[in-house]
Amino acid sequence: MSKVKTTFFCQNCGAQYAKWQGQCNSCKEWNTIAEEIIQKQEKVAWKSEPTSTNKAPKPLRINEIDSTQEIRMDTTDGELNRVLGGGIVPGSLILLGGEPGIGKSTLLLQISLKLPYKTLYVSGEESQKQIKMRAERITPSGDNCYILTETKTQNIFKQIEAIQPEIVIIDSIQTLHTDYIESTPGSISQIRETTAELIKFAKETNIPVILIGHITKDGNIAGPKILEHMVDTVLQFEGDRNHVYRILRSLKNRFGSTAEIGIYEMLGNGLREVSNPSEILISHKDEELSGTAIASTLEGMRPLMIEIQSLVSTAVYGTPQRSTTGYNAKRLNMILAVLEKRAGFRLGAKDVFLNVTGGISVDDPAIDLAVVAAILSSNEDIPVNKDFCFAGEVGLSGEIRPVNRVDQRIQEAEKLGFSTIFVSKYNKIALKNTGIKIRLVAKIEDIASELFG
Repeated sequence: MSKVKTTFFCQNCGAQYAKWQGQCNSCKEWNTIAEEIIQKQEKVAWKSEPTSTNKAPKPLRINEIDSTQEIRMDTTDGELNRVLGGGIVPGSLILLGGEPGIGKSTLLLQISLKLPYKTLYVSGEESQKQIKMRAERITPSGDNCYILTETKTQNIFKQIEAIQPEIVIIDSIQTLHTDYIESTPGSISQIRETTAELIKFAKETNIPVILIGHITKDGNIAGPKILEHMVDTVLQFEGDRNHVYRILRSLKNRFGSTAEIGIYEMLGNGLREVSNPSEILISHKDEELSGTAIASTLEGMRPLMIEIQSLVSTAVYGTPQRSTTGYNAKRLNMILAVLEKRAGFRLGAKDVFLNVTGGISVDDPAIDLAVVAAILSSNEDIPVNKDFCFAGEVGLSGEIRPVNRVDQRIQEAEKLGFSTIFVSKYNKIALKNTGIKIRLVAKIEDIASELFG
């Protein structure tokens, strides 16, 4: 056994120091540096099978490398496949993070029960009976799913050799520990070492590994930042526990786009895929109300129809309030200034509240036109026709600017039964003979006269 080595790690950012100090130089936090044992014995947890000839890899010309498309593993979950870029790449390491109780374990257990591949679900947080109870609530079947409650990586690898799974799921990386690092589970050195062992295993065996990661109160994945650099894909499971809808985002993806999202609905028997997100983002009402407008937006390659709600009222106090939910507050202030300066609407002495329904946040500037329509509708107390929708960006001079992929937005609006869509007259529209009426507008005044005379 080699000599025990210790070093000092920042528990907040993972920076390493040779001796203790009060403040971390990297993240500037105080009293976060702690001593940890980094080496107990010189061994490796996962060994690849010995080969007859131990040849070192040689460099190849880039045009000599086989570029055959890797066959992805279908997860049987359309939303997860979309976010991953088409499925799980063999040998990849995927990290899934999210708030406590948001449904991370439920999502992966639900998928592992339906996968056509032999799956090993390793839990360090629940017993086998607890997982069985949850599995029966989700789905009664699951012949290919094996459950293991273990936290030591050496024992996990022994079971992997015995079972020979095709996919490994770890719940969660913060509960694992290895014998070769003498520190508590969840510490910086343990997370880094256990992740390195799993990466070595995944790359040498071509078996994908999915990790569940805890997050801090700031919303970042707990542990060193290097954890996110080491893995191939980082997914974030978002949503308010008081709402039934969850959004799966890709923060990092070496094998696909990071612009895609997946939407789920939390039910008593698990998570349901929401293939048509517009059904949850547009409220269904019998009578027309002022202050609402429908916007056509894009999340990745997916078009969405979302409802913008606005309330404009006389300010009770001296300073008018500007409050937004799901929309950039500074952009709202800019639009209000444009309405006052360019179109003559006196909104400076009025409270303005804006809300994007469904509990999502939207950064797409194409919803500016719907925001304008909702604000003017509430101010005039005249409802916008429920069959109208909008897609346009508002400029500082009051012009309606063109938006990207307008054809896709128009097709989505037509598919959902809208009769008219307002877009910028400067957009180049390639669609012909559409069933939806396309109204071209150039300035904010055009929208005001079209909607409210």
